[in-house]
Amino acid sequence: MRGLAEWLWKYRMRVFAGFISLLVVDGAGLLVPLVIRGAIDRLTRGEGGVLRSGLYIVGLAVIVVIFRFLWRYFFIGTARRIERDLRAKLYQHFLTLSASFYNSHKTGELMAHATNDIDAVSRACGFGVLTIADPLFMIPVAVGIMVSIDPHLTLYAILPLPVLTAFMLGFGRLIHHRFETVQQVFSELMEKVRENVAGIRVVKSFVQENGAARDFSHVNERFVDRNMALVRVWGLFQPLIGLMSGATLAIVLWAGGVGVIKERITLGDFVAFTQYLNMLTWPMISLGWAVNVLQRGSASLGRINRLLAVPPAITDPPQPRVPKDTHITIRNLTFAYPSEDGATPPPVLRGINLKVEAGTTLGVVGLTGAGKTTLAHLIPRVFDPPPGTVFFGGADVRELTLAELRNRIGFVPQDPFLFSATIRDNIAFGVSTATQAEVERAAELAGIHDEISAFPDGYDTRVGERGIALSGGQKQRVAIARALLPDPPVLIFDDPLSAVDAEREAFILHNLHQFFHSRTVLIIAHRLSAVMHADQIIVLAHGEIVEQGTHDQLLAHDGIYRRIWHLQQAQQEVQ
Repeated sequence: MRGLAEWLWKYRMRVFAGFISLLVVDGAGLLVPLVIRGAIDRLTRGEGGVLRSGLYIVGLAVIVVIFRFLWRYFFIGTARRIERDLRAKLYQHFLTLSASFYNSHKTGELMAHATNDIDAVSRACGFGVLTIADPLFMIPVAVGIMVSIDPHLTLYAILPLPVLTAFMLGFGRLIHHRFETVQQVFSELMEKVRENVAGIRVVKSFVQENGAARDFSHVNERFVDRNMALVRVWGLFQPLIGLMSGATLAIVLWAGGVGVIKERITLGDFVAFTQYLNMLTWPMISLGWAVNVLQRGSASLGRINRLLAVPPAITDPPQPRVPKDTHITIRNLTFAYPSEDGATPPPVLRGINLKVEAGTTLGVVGLTGAGKTTLAHLIPRVFDPPPGTVFFGGADVRELTLAELRNRIGFVPQDPFLFSATIRDNIAFGVSTATQAEVERAAELAGIHDEISAFPDGYDTRVGERGIALSGGQKQRVAIARALLPDPPVLIFDDPLSAVDAEREAFILHNLHQFFHSRTVLIIAHRLSAVMHADQIIVLAHGEIVEQGTHDQLLAHDGIYRRIWHLQQAQQEVQ
């Protein structure tokens, strides 16, 4: 519970105000039986004053209404603030984690942390704190008043308390364990829904609706089974508390009735005593609720804290450097992606040595799986290269801050991601202050302006989730425009024109030719026409540079580049 206490301490003044309001409500409630006792005793003696007692009760009720609103405002309001802060902290942590983390964690699992787990923490900090605070005041004060009325009768009433305490502690641990299991299966359920919704077109294309439904049904059934295991514990817990309370009331009615008959206590005392005993019923039950809610919140906060404890794999250096220019140097680079099981995976790149002068263009080609995309990702530190292997402007990229490095690079990934916003918002994503003219200029360079203008809503067209309203080629060109808009000194294009035809590709490259002037550019492409005018071209195979030179030099050499060129020229002639 220490983690929950730390969050509550942050809002200790609001929690304190809630406690004070709760004490006033409980105090007013505890006075009512005393007022009723006095009224009954006066009636038995033939005295008046009933109206005055009624007015006292009404006044106490007004106080309860006012301060009950206040404790709800402070307690529940605090819970919502903690929920907001925890969700913001988790989201900020997500932004610091590297691509390696997201490669090994499912989106549905992360969404479960950000929704269900945080909701459980919020309930614990609001309703859970309330249901534990109320008994802490109500039980001792009520028992104290009961002792003042009749100590022997009170002894009968509190006999079950030690048994009830041990009972709650044992059930609390069981609830904690089973709720963690429920949350784990809920994460799997969330991931299954996300995956099937995201891939619904593939599911329908292969007529696998029934198979997907059966697959989901298995996970859903397992989620229900885990919940039912928790329900069985909780379902047994609550009635047993009620049974103990009922048994206690039966004992008190028997012993108290005998006391009234023998005139050891007055009828008013007996009525007040039973009312205080009834007041103890809810705190006893609320202790059960508190155990349940607090254990759920504690389990969920534990899951969130384990996630928050994951350190960012890629961070800023303690003493960052500033690059001199934009030339890129790679020295003896050998890189392998990290493995989850700790095994040593085979390297994706081996012994790469390369220098790209500032203001020049490098073309990178090779067969599928040669390591081209990996090379592109290491320069802006999407994945961290080994120390002393990748340099930007004369400084090791690991010695530069992420903002310093990435602000200088315009990156177009192989699979462009568009947000479910307007085309204008997607293009201006990196420059929130961009004017309409600047957005259109970037779109013109990317060869997409005319098509956007032809849409009914133009640049205000919403592209849908992941840009579903656009074709593959249109998404790629919007991504290119987004990279061009900040006017970066370095551009990295990872096969950005694979979804457009050769004619459109030639048109876009012609547009970009002037833009590339004085900029350092790295173009990865499968079609050699995209790199034929580069100042330098390298050919990757099995993670190694096997050929290097200009377009003419590589054609003069009987190697991979020449074979690919002749193959693509033959395909173009056939088309």
